[in-house]
Amino acid sequence: MNLQDIPKLKHTNSNNFFLLCGPCAVEGEDMALRIAEKVVKITDKLEIPYVFKGSFKKANRSRIDSFTGIGDEQALKILKKVSTTFDIPTVTDIHEVSDAAFAAQFVDVLQIPAFLVRQTDLVVAAAKTGKVVNLKKGQFMSPEAMKHAVQKVKDSGSDKAWITDRGTMFGYQDMIVDFRGIPTMRQYAPTVLDVTHSLQQPNQSAGVTGGRPDMIETIARAGVVNNVDGLFIETHFDPANAKSDGANMLHLDNLEQLLSNLVAIRKTVQSL
Repeated sequence: MNLQDIPKLKHTNSNNFFLLCGPCAVEGEDMALRIAEKVVKITDKLEIPYVFKGSFKKANRSRIDSFTGIGDEQALKILKKVSTTFDIPTVTDIHEVSDAAFAAQFVDVLQIPAFLVRQTDLVVAAAKTGKVVNLKKGQFMSPEAMKHAVQKVKDSGSDKAWITDRGTMFGYQDMIVDFRGIPTMRQYAPTVLDVTHSLQQPNQSAGVTGGRPDMIETIARAGVVNNVDGLFIETHFDPANAKSDGANMLHLDNLEQLLSNLVAIRKTVQSL
């Protein structure tokens, strides 16, 4: 899998990590364009290859009254508009076999959620679209087990796969990142560290997931030091009022300083 395989991806020769970044969910056109515009300016300045991230629907919810989306086709059309407006690739997660071909008409990367990465039919359907498949490591899976998910993509006739680590369940209400897993998973495919989901605190009694956004830079720095190929960061201009995952998202105003620090660390690590 080469970054050059992704349409519209810029700065692929900068030797930087690549970035998947955007809101947890597409809440509307204006918010998506506002976030994308800011992140594009930052990543162009820092020469970071950038893929806009937004979920067109949220199928994994704690409560039945939780926000699930604004409508599948409406959200996917917004992702397409983000792509054409800023000339950047986009990524969204899929949950059912029928989602694969449908979403592939609008986005460049299909993401398999962590809870679903062992679902063979879903992984195969994503691979057969010809799009890049971002395989999120299950919170219950070892790094070594991810080679089988990658192999499913290859056995479906594609070599376009990434692995994303989003932490491992630690007890009932916390996540940890075992950085020993990064070199292991990089043997199988380019590996991304999902910084913000790794800081979730799930299974809260209120039915709303908590988080530790104060630790975002700590986890991101450790990922860069340990040579992750990419970073995944959810961001919003108003996390407190975001419709999904606001408790662990990075405020958009803090993104440029964070990425500047991480790019500096990357250069230092690669000079050693």
